[in-house]
Amino acid sequence: MKRALVTGGSGAIGAAICRKLAADGLHVYVHANKAIERAGDIAAAIQADGGSAEALAFDVTDADAAEAALATVTAAGIIQILVNNAGIHDDAVMPGMRRDQWSKVIDVSLNGFFNVTQPLLMPMIGKRWGRILNVSSISGLIGNRGQTNYAAAKSGLHGATKALSLELASRGITVNAVAPGIIASPMIEDSFDKETIARLVPMKRAGTVEEVADLIGFLASDRAGYISGQIISINGGMI
Repeated sequence: MKRALVTGGSGAIGAAICRKLAADGLHVYVHANKAIERAGDIAAAIQADGGSAEALAFDVTDADAAEAALATVTAAGIIQILVNNAGIHDDAVMPGMRRDQWSKVIDVSLNGFFNVTQPLLMPMIGKRWGRILNVSSISGLIGNRGQTNYAAAKSGLHGATKALSLELASRGITVNAVAPGIIASPMIEDSFDKETIARLVPMKRAGTVEEVADLIGFLASDRAGYISGQIISINGGMI
């Protein structure tokens, strides 16, 4: 049984990804930073449905903590599917943005990507099969007012995706990014009402977390073995 790690697995999109990968027959590590109880509940629900999962907690911005946690996990078996889904936003227009708002958003998305991905690469290379999926955002493609920090973080993740895909292509490991648009989740409830969504999205609705998870599930499968280095949008036709 292949093993998958989903960072930020305790969030709405992350939980849907965990459920999808478990349904596809993978053992899934449901990662959280502080919401370990939520991650445990998700893992328990997956187990109740006949899947294989367990919760895992560490701060992706803490390199030492990430290394220690991943060493414990990989001692039980190599992680061959990694979904870098952990991310935060702390919105403010740039003239009023505090330095810590800039730094912490960049830290989670980019340093977190490195801290989790780099320790897993050599074992994955040894197996000559792997899938690395980076969850980005439409903000990284077209920008968004009040999200200069978030757009910069996600755009940086796009560059890392393309560069790493070239490094790993001959090793049977694909690296792709998925860039969701407006997805129905608690994160957007206060930001997008139905009228706004209808104006912004040609399909006149928000996407679902399950639709994002289905795309991730496909890209994590053997069927997607010739897809790498791509930034794949899922946004209802917004761009």
